[in-house]
Amino acid sequence: MARINLLPWREEYRREKKQEFLTQLAGVCILAALICYGWMQSVDNAIASQRERNAILDNEIKLLSKKVEEIQRLKKERRELLDRMRVIQDLEGKRSIIVHYFDEFAKAVPDGVYITSLKRSGNVFSIVGVSESNNRISSFMRQLDASDWFSDPNLKSVKALSGSDDEEGQATFAMDLKAVLPDSGENKDG
Repeated sequence: MARINLLPWREEYRREKKQEFLTQLAGVCILAALICYGWMQSVDNAIASQRERNAILDNEIKLLSKKVEEIQRLKKERRELLDRMRVIQDLEGKRSIIVHYFDEFAKAVPDGVYITSLKRSGNVFSIVGVSESNNRISSFMRQLDASDWFSDPNLKSVKALSGSDDEEGQATFAMDLKAVLPDSGENKDG
């Protein structure tokens, strides 16, 4: 039997397989490097694209913020104008109220009562006057209390005048009363 030496052939086969393995390994490494590079480029492009979109959104947000500030400023101006209009309408509507107060006051003053001083502080009138009798002061207070424009007449003092015969039975008085608006719903009983 002939002896065949297979070692060089096996060695050659191993070298070829090793070469083939290294080639495949290099190919896989190159392919992996290309895939990593492609993936990194894809991620970088996605990040750049997202940054561009974020920049666009930031610009739009700034524009909308300016518009919101403008709208808030306009709403504030509108509120101020409406408040001014309301004040003007109230002033125009209440312009004739003082006339009603004096008209009601003149109607309430009975004969024999003379007013010497009338002062107003807010909604309170302070009255000083002279009356021929206490009954006339009482009548005056009842008429003021019955009026829609006045409430809570409060007699502070009554002093009898002494002196000449002309002043006999006369008295000075001081009184406070509240001014009300008939349609304000303010209760006359306080």
